[in-house]
Amino acid sequence: MFNFGIESYRPQWLNGRSAVVAGHGWQLRAFVGRPLTHVWLVWDVQDDEWFSDCPVLLDFRGEQVEINHQRLDDLSITWNTVVPHQPVLWADFDLQWRHDMRAELHALQGQTLQDVELLEWTGSDMAQGAVAVSFRFPHSQLTIANALDENGLAFGPPESHYRRHSLR
Repeated sequence: MFNFGIESYRPQWLNGRSAVVAGHGWQLRAFVGRPLTHVWLVWDVQDDEWFSDCPVLLDFRGEQVEINHQRLDDLSITWNTVVPHQPVLWADFDLQWRHDMRAELHALQGQTLQDVELLEWTGSDMAQGAVAVSFRFPHSQLTIANALDENGLAFGPPESHYRRHSLR
């Protein structure tokens, strides 16, 4: 199993909303009411940009969820396995964990999570049924979605092609 250059990371790929709810619904729901302390991204130092193939880490006061997408509909959610102070070793890239590179993410720090939604893509394309994870805060919403074999970040209300399923 490929670990994305992260020694302790073992992705657990799921497909479809029911599999995600069964495997992780109660743990995601337990974050409601907790403040977000950090969002960690893997940063490509040479190109000075987010390396979106690696998992996105959200820390809610010491409890960490690790979200990653691949292919058209694979979603991995893992818990407290990645240490963002350890190196990311990926051939031909100079990568490191950063929590301070996106202003939109920094603005979410300290905000209390109000809801977690699983978003199902309803478009008529090959990604139909793909699941994104969305975190709603008092002043914004963060969605981590499949961006065609990598992670994508969106801020604000989800696109209209998503069917929203609250976990609250």
